[in-house]
Amino acid sequence: MDPSQTWLQRAWANAYLLMVLTTLVWGANAVASRLAVDQISPIALTALRWAGACAVMLPLVRGELRRHWPVLRARWRLACLLGMGGLSGFTVLMYLAAHSTSAINIGILQGSTPIFVLMGAFVAFRTPISRMQGIGVAITLVGVAVIASRGDIDVLMALRFVPGDFLMILACLFNAGLAVGLRLRPPVPGMVYFTALAGFACLAALPPLAAEIALGRFSMPTPLGWLIVAFTVIFPSLLSQLTFLRAIDLIGPGRAGVFVNLVPVFASILAVLILGEPFGLYHAAALVLVLGGIFIAENRIPFGRRKPS
Repeated sequence: MDPSQTWLQRAWANAYLLMVLTTLVWGANAVASRLAVDQISPIALTALRWAGACAVMLPLVRGELRRHWPVLRARWRLACLLGMGGLSGFTVLMYLAAHSTSAINIGILQGSTPIFVLMGAFVAFRTPISRMQGIGVAITLVGVAVIASRGDIDVLMALRFVPGDFLMILACLFNAGLAVGLRLRPPVPGMVYFTALAGFACLAALPPLAAEIALGRFSMPTPLGWLIVAFTVIFPSLLSQLTFLRAIDLIGPGRAGVFVNLVPVFASILAVLILGEPFGLYHAAALVLVLGGIFIAENRIPFGRRKPS
């Protein structure tokens, strides 16, 4: 370690610290979605979040954006699809889900995204799924079912799910689609491409915002609502993107991706501490199943064999 470095420089060079900060912010976003209820309407929050992200990023990457514009223009349809679906679609569904489910549920369900990415990669690219990965997928999906049913088998059999849980599962599918689609990203810097996606996300939020206003469901942000908008712009939309991309540069996407498993852990802890939400036995069971399933899916050790010591 270079003693001449400042603490900020040392932190910027520590991939593990950066990924912990990234997942902490993502977990906090689940709590913010619940805090936003009755403080700002969900589609207004989505529109303001991505408009704010564009307002900050465009001046910062304007030169790079202009330089890479020919490449972006040639692949604009992909950027449009990923921005509108993976960013705006995920955000709208998450904030709508918060109106009828808990932040703990949102966080745990969001933790299942890596499994949906695995399944999406198989569908889109025929990426093979090993036996261990298949078992991990099944275990994680059981955890999702436990959350959706509140640990009640009668609810599961009757398919009487809370709308917010269903919306959050759908949001995870959109988010997984973004992760799978990014494999086709053109050769441009990460923050330049993110800015392009944020622009499409902002555009995608405008028609639903108009509908929200026309239906009388729009509400201006309260003072707390504006603070939540500022949080979503600065932290989940910008800071976590910077730390995530930096961590990938340092240790690669595979090792960085493992840390995403911390999102449901942080979301659960923050929901209990900040919102006072109860953490039930079925939450603990679902958390173990979701994280355990992901661990098995990411641990490519065949049955009967062990890693060399």
